[in-house]
Amino acid sequence: MTRLSDFPITRRWPAAHPERIQLYSLNTPNGVKASIMLEETGLPYEPHLVDIMRDESHTPEFLALNPNGKIPAIIDPHGPGGAPLALFESGAILLYLADKSGQFIPADPARRWETIQWLFFQMASIGPMFGQVGFFNKFAGKAYEDKRPLQRYVNESKRLLGVLDGRLAGRRWLMGEDYTIADIATLGWVNNLITLYEARELVAFDCFANVGGWLERGLARPAVQRGLAIPGRD
Repeated sequence: MTRLSDFPITRRWPAAHPERIQLYSLNTPNGVKASIMLEETGLPYEPHLVDIMRDESHTPEFLALNPNGKIPAIIDPHGPGGAPLALFESGAILLYLADKSGQFIPADPARRWETIQWLFFQMASIGPMFGQVGFFNKFAGKAYEDKRPLQRYVNESKRLLGVLDGRLAGRRWLMGEDYTIADIATLGWVNNLITLYEARELVAFDCFANVGGWLERGLARPAVQRGLAIPGRD
């Protein structure tokens, strides 16, 4: 597709600013990765709220952009070579925006790959396990009489918090003094675990002092605070 208007999603969520990156999202732990990154980089963008509770991510227009039916997704009208680029998967979006802006990923090849490693750690482990804790502790799974699934995910989440805590020992951020996409990817999930998912005591969060300090530093960033609320819910 050569123009933003060629994308079916723009018919359901019209672009008021077609020259900007178009963000289709909701402020979930995955969704805020993109909005925080966009706020941090200062790249011009236009957010569109996709209400997953109303199944809007499974409409034909959204599925034409992301056949997996998940938020976030973006269209950059000025992608590589000047042509529009559509992307889904929050990790891919973070990597793309880091390269586009030249920010929040090290230029040194070894440190770049180390950062990507911790990004993948969030994608493969933190997100899925913390999300299951949320399901079984706060949402529909709370009603299940069998508490073994909840305990399994609580135990694994504690283990993962221990991995993060060890990594953050003596470090300000996951990559030391450098705040990167690895932090951006992880902040929303850790924050949700102890707020929306109400699992602070369940996972013994206060035992992980390094993680607690890192989360406080992250939440103190103005761009993080803005990104956590974008796109806001109705």
